[in-house]
Amino acid sequence: MKKVRVLYATKTKHSKKLADAIGKALGVPAENVSTRPTLSDVDLLFIVGGIYGGESLPDLVDYVRTLDNSTVRSAALVTSSASKKRQDGVRKLLEEKGIAVADEMVCQGSFLIKALGHPNEAELSEAARFAFGLAGKP
Repeated sequence: MKKVRVLYATKTKHSKKLADAIGKALGVPAENVSTRPTLSDVDLLFIVGGIYGGESLPDLVDYVRTLDNSTVRSAALVTSSASKKRQDGVRKLLEEKGIAVADEMVCQGSFLIKALGHPNEAELSEAARFAFGLAGKP
């Protein structure tokens, strides 16, 4: 079984909801990057974050800059975005560090009155299935 961790950064709590659903499915806690968790020997790191003004949160980007391919072998991105944008900046940083990006799931986010109610239960279940599949669980 792969050693997995789940990290998130959030302003609106949408990414926390997604990270908690993933953590529950994988049996690991979801941790906020603001606590600066220490990682070691991670096979697959789930990075959950939203897109705000077209970019990932600076806290998330700063944390990703601290990662190292000797402690994190691969990552999967889970993105909450009202505009359906991807975490391109985070992906680029990971790839520059030699950390493979296994896949990315983009979930409908919401902003003000646009797409209220997201992520919904179906999207949380989809995030859990996405993670479960990538983590190699039966």
